[in-house]
Amino acid sequence: MTEPTTTQLQPMPEDWSRALAVVAHPDDLEYGCSAAIAAWTDAGREVAYVLATRGEAGIDTLPPAECGPLREREQRASAAVVGVSTVEFLDHRDGVIEYGTALRRDIAAAVRRHRPELVITLNHRDTWGEAVWNTPDHVAVGRATLDAAGDAGNRWIFPELADEGLEPWDGVRWVAVAGSAFPTHAVDARPGLERAVASLLEHRTYIEALTDEEPEAYARGFLTGVAGSLGERFGGRPAVAFELISR
Repeated sequence: MTEPTTTQLQPMPEDWSRALAVVAHPDDLEYGCSAAIAAWTDAGREVAYVLATRGEAGIDTLPPAECGPLREREQRASAAVVGVSTVEFLDHRDGVIEYGTALRRDIAAAVRRHRPELVITLNHRDTWGEAVWNTPDHVAVGRATLDAAGDAGNRWIFPELADEGLEPWDGVRWVAVAGSAFPTHAVDARPGLERAVASLLEHRTYIEALTDEEPEAYARGFLTGVAGSLGERFGGRPAVAFELISR
């Protein structure tokens, strides 16, 4: 397996105005990159969220019929903290998302609908680094997002989308993968870090089911720890890192 790189991280591009973040579950963005999103919305950029599921299988003590609506509410509140008002759900089944044309079509439709220059997703590889196994949902959605960013611009792939009023969009310039073991670019985490902590804390029900640690201490410790660990590679500044893939 290729070793994670330790080269210096470059600043993320700034010559864009619209981004679309596509992930599997509520909380994926809050653990991954919401400090960057807060900074982007502060600068007047538009960011929309698309989630493949409502996270209904994520809390062992709550049946999916109760858990899904609760996690949707938490996600909408969480997004609002970092300046995101558009949150959409594709209603694939949590825990058993299947990579394939149905998922690619749904994401390509979202890309055509929102017409972003930057698409954001989460680690699509089998592991986090080399030690921790990734979930099938993250892998499926990350891979499908990479593919759908191209599918959206080809009118002969999913031609029925045009019949639904969604014309091809070939304006995606980059896909930014958060949580990658091979980051290339970064955003200074400091301006958005407090809101990132507050955003993660909106997922309180999930956090309380996940850990016995006090929620604010848990959220702050996790996010500051990850951001701080990247400082040596970004001029000594805490950072949110991405693997930036150009199209």
